[in-house]
Amino acid sequence: MPFYIPIIVALVCIVVTALVTTYVRKTTIEKKVGNAEEKAREIIDDALKVAERSKREALLEAKEESLKTKNELEKETKERRAELQRYERRVLAKEEALDKKSDALERREASYAAKEEKLAKQSAELNKLQEKRVQELERISGLTSEQAKDYLLKTVEDEVKHETAVLVKEMESRAKEEADKKAKEYVVTAIQKCAADHVAETTISVVQLPNDEMKGRIIGREGRNIRTLETMTGIDLIIDDTPEAVILSGFDPIRREVARIALEKLIVDGRIHPARIEEMVEKAQKEVETMIREEGEAAVLEVGVHGIHPELVKLLGRMKFRTSYGQNALKHSIEVAHLAGLLAGEVGVDVRMAKRAGLLHDIGKSIDHEVEGSHIQIGAELCRKYKESPIVINAVESHHGDTEPTSLIACLVQAADTISAARPGARRETLETYTNRLKQLEDIANGFKGVDKSFAIQAGREIRVMVVPDQVDDAAMVLLARDISKQIEAELEYPGQIKVNVIRESRVTDYAK
Repeated sequence: MPFYIPIIVALVCIVVTALVTTYVRKTTIEKKVGNAEEKAREIIDDALKVAERSKREALLEAKEESLKTKNELEKETKERRAELQRYERRVLAKEEALDKKSDALERREASYAAKEEKLAKQSAELNKLQEKRVQELERISGLTSEQAKDYLLKTVEDEVKHETAVLVKEMESRAKEEADKKAKEYVVTAIQKCAADHVAETTISVVQLPNDEMKGRIIGREGRNIRTLETMTGIDLIIDDTPEAVILSGFDPIRREVARIALEKLIVDGRIHPARIEEMVEKAQKEVETMIREEGEAAVLEVGVHGIHPELVKLLGRMKFRTSYGQNALKHSIEVAHLAGLLAGEVGVDVRMAKRAGLLHDIGKSIDHEVEGSHIQIGAELCRKYKESPIVINAVESHHGDTEPTSLIACLVQAADTISAARPGARRETLETYTNRLKQLEDIANGFKGVDKSFAIQAGREIRVMVVPDQVDDAAMVLLARDISKQIEAELEYPGQIKVNVIRESRVTDYAK
């Protein structure tokens, strides 16, 4: 059997198997396709049914929503319409009210216009009546309106002046009744208790000589001795016809004292030449410095004040050689300290502080020849420099009224200073100053209206003013005296106080025939 037959048979079997398999698969596929198409048609039909049902449901819902929205819109529209109707009714009511008010205002305006016109007529009538009344009054009184006005103002002014003068007099009387008694008691008691000695220095010192021949020795050959002495001391030596005396002249009292001591030592020694003069001047300066320190310590001890700076003690000692209006400055300060302490004891304040302030109140006078400024400014600066208390500083600054006192002690120092300066005999005035003050007093008083004449008496401590009775009445006298005293305080400088005495005398004269 040939070998290719099995191959052919195998190939045929393969082909047959492939064909059968293809047929079976095709048949299976067609069945599956038919089944799928049927299922697809069923799904499509179901989907169409569902879509139809959903459509109908959506349409129903849309209709229901539309109806609901329509109902809500109709309801809202009705509410808005009702609200608009209410607003319309309110607006109409307001318009009616405004119309009524406008009518009322028009009626009022018309009424006011009528009243204004009536008032204008009445005002014009009143003006005419006023003019007639003024004319009638002018005719009856014989004065014009301006004259009558001036008369009334003058009358009112006189009445006010009178009432003011009466009030001032009453207030002054009341104040005097309450204050004078106590003030006099305090001052009199302090003055009676104070016992201090008083000296007066001048701007010259006199050195007695054993004989007139000594004048030539003091002058020296070609004047070399006197020139050396004047140069060393700064004091002028006046050698004139005064027998057995040489006058030392200078404003600095300490230098003058040094010159006096040096010259007396030279006269006693008898050897007068430039070298000896220089030696004696140096000794005199040391002696004066020792004297200054001792005088300051003695003043502090006498007053009973402790703890004062040593430099202030020295400055107090310098005041022994300083005078004011002829009154020794150191003695004046001691006196003021005693008076201030006594016054402080009377009114119940710190006696030691009052004495301290009284002792230092004029400390600036110790160096006012060397430092620029008033003794008040210098004294206050010295007290600040050496750590004095604010009470003492204020007392120094205010004892002449330059600043306001801030404590009762400052007021007491001011009063004690015035008492010491005003004590009769405490201070001396030159004749020229005295006569000028009297003339100024009389000129001030004569410058006031209604004054007939004035007289300064009691050494210028009182001025009597005679007034014209027809021009100055009793009430105006009070104001006149006050005005004169104020002008005297502003324009004059004087120790103590000046009494202003205004006198008004009325005389009636008749004749028996």
